[in-house]
Amino acid sequence: MKTSMLRTGLIALCSLCLGTAALAQTPAPKLDFPQASPQGSVSQRIGLTDVQVTYHRPGAKGRVVFGALVPYDHVWRTGANEATKVSFSTAVKLNGADVPAGTYELFTIPGKDEWTVIVHKNMSQWGAYTYDAKNDVARVKAKPVALTNGVETLSISFNDLRDESATLNIAWEKVRVPVTITVDVKSTLVPQIEAVMASGGPKLPYFPAAMYYFENDIDVKKALVWMDAGLAANPEAFYMVYRKALIQEKLGDKAGAIASAKLSIEGANKASGAVKEEYIALNEALIKRLQ
Repeated sequence: MKTSMLRTGLIALCSLCLGTAALAQTPAPKLDFPQASPQGSVSQRIGLTDVQVTYHRPGAKGRVVFGALVPYDHVWRTGANEATKVSFSTAVKLNGADVPAGTYELFTIPGKDEWTVIVHKNMSQWGAYTYDAKNDVARVKAKPVALTNGVETLSISFNDLRDESATLNIAWEKVRVPVTITVDVKSTLVPQIEAVMASGGPKLPYFPAAMYYFENDIDVKKALVWMDAGLAANPEAFYMVYRKALIQEKLGDKAGAIASAKLSIEGANKASGAVKEEYIALNEALIKRLQ
């Protein structure tokens, strides 16, 4: 009896030990905490170039940022955590400085009256602790702009978009730093347009080709020829007739532009809703400034 009770106790004790060991080996649940400076990214096509910026976005949180949290005249990662990265799918100019296609780190040196914006080789580094100027690809100067309304969270954005340029803005607290990105579209696109339009193939892109030449002052007379060819295939397109009027205006043909604008109004009157009102207003404004 005593032997049986002893055996039962030993078995229970071993089971308890095994259970404790099993519990000790169970991994703790993985927790995902919010980041103090969450990662963000922004991308933009400029002409035929894709630009992307990936960065971590710190908040001001009541602190004085520039000149305090971010010291003047020191290299800054332009964000938090890892160094900010920027990529260009083609060669670009940054405030006039040449930057080849590729992925880089984007550093800045904030100053009270002037910033230095640095495109640096991609070293995948944390912060700017191992920054080395010998790995700079380009350095440009930029003038900070004072903001009336504060920006709580660091923001990098694009605006002022054109076919061959855009503004990259770095904004935080009450400072915005604009950097102009320019790209070369004409040298690539114009030969392609000429080749396609000379091919004589079906469904040529008359309208977009005409608008590109018109908007970029390449060959406005040729733009008019292409617009007329596009309208021959789609004579009811009153929105194209309005653009023809704009081309005629640029060529100095006031009478032709007014006639086209009136024709566009006739077409718009057959439509309905907002598009009708929009094109009637556009054409009336064109006629008014030409009279």
